[in-house]
Amino acid sequence: MAEFRYNGLNAQQKRIIGYIEAKNMREARKKTTALAGLHHFTLLSIQEKATFIYRVRKLDGTILKGDQVAFSRDEVEVALRRLGFEDVRVQKIILDLRLKPPFADVITFIRLSADLLREKLPFDEILGLLESDTSNKAMRKVIKEILVDLKDGKDGEEAFGKQAYYLGRFPAKMLGVASKSGNMAEVFDNTARFLERDYEFRKSMRSALLMPAITTVVLIASVIFYVGYIFPKTAELFLSFGSTLPPLTKISLDLSHFLVRNIYWIIGLSLAIPLVLYRLSVTPRGKIFVNKHMIKVPVIGSLLHKTSIEIFCRVFHSMYSGSGENLEVIRTAAEACRNKYIEKQVKEVTIPMMVRDGASFVQALKQAKVFTENALSRLNAGAESGTLKRVTLQIANYYERETTYRMKAIIDWIQVIIAFFIMLVMTLLTIVSSETALFQPQLPGM
Repeated sequence: MAEFRYNGLNAQQKRIIGYIEAKNMREARKKTTALAGLHHFTLLSIQEKATFIYRVRKLDGTILKGDQVAFSRDEVEVALRRLGFEDVRVQKIILDLRLKPPFADVITFIRLSADLLREKLPFDEILGLLESDTSNKAMRKVIKEILVDLKDGKDGEEAFGKQAYYLGRFPAKMLGVASKSGNMAEVFDNTARFLERDYEFRKSMRSALLMPAITTVVLIASVIFYVGYIFPKTAELFLSFGSTLPPLTKISLDLSHFLVRNIYWIIGLSLAIPLVLYRLSVTPRGKIFVNKHMIKVPVIGSLLHKTSIEIFCRVFHSMYSGSGENLEVIRTAAEACRNKYIEKQVKEVTIPMMVRDGASFVQALKQAKVFTENALSRLNAGAESGTLKRVTLQIANYYERETTYRMKAIIDWIQVIIAFFIMLVMTLLTIVSSETALFQPQLPGM
């Protein structure tokens, strides 16, 4: 989200200055127009915060270069002259392409923050240390903006929420609520642990499936080329003798003709269908629909389901105070669990039942029908014995270990399935080629 500043005049002709966040200038203009109508002021201008590069000369003649984020060029020039610099030259970056920091750098930032928080260092001092020691420019800029926002009086949720695009939605959400938990070090540590495990899984998946995936793509391309171009030449040669083709050869030839006649439709649908499905899946309703049915998919669905429950319990453990029902804690844990369907059920079923009907946390959570029987049984035992906080940590650790082992098993199974697919395709090609090789056309006079 970009930051914008708007200027206006109220009915008394006094200047009004405000700040909003929006995805782009169009959305910012829409928001400020609505604000102007609501508060009855005239909108004069909207400025987007941008990056400016500067070149100045110090009093001793040394040339200094750098960059600064501001709403206008004049702001940067005035600030630099007030610092005593001379020969100030400021220029706005026309194309400010800001890249995401590497995922490994994000994990390192969170892990080091957790370790330093356990050493009782002030968080602003930690951010200052990490900013100066971080080598990646994109990550350094993220840390700097967080530090500036916190010094300006913004709460942690707002400061980290602005960086959701660069840190990731889940880390930004977790780090944002850390300041409310009363135990920042534990929330940072839990976030780092999950991200480290997620990173190792992705790394293992890439290393294990990269070569089979390349082999599969090349194999499919070769089969399409063989069936669509090479094979018809041979089969049509046999047809020219007026002979009947063997069954597999005839099926392959019909498939070849179908591909050639409809090649443009096939390519178009192959590109359009995934694109349409993707666009639908990123809408609010689409996300809920996909997440609801994703957890029902065999093997992988159970893994994703338990991972979401693990995150829910880990966040709940980090923030639960032990007094009352802590509705805000439940809501925050649901938002962090990375499953929109579970979040919706907890917000629309569990929390209303607790508020409206006075139901207990476990009873209301059971009605949401998004938690496993094992988790509900453990939560019920913890609620009855007064050890709910400790039990949620036990559930999180249990599902962490289980999902870790199952992830490794899934990777092995995927490799087996890909190898079986390659073998099946090669076998079919061998059979069709053998059938063609053994074909004996009837020549004239025979």
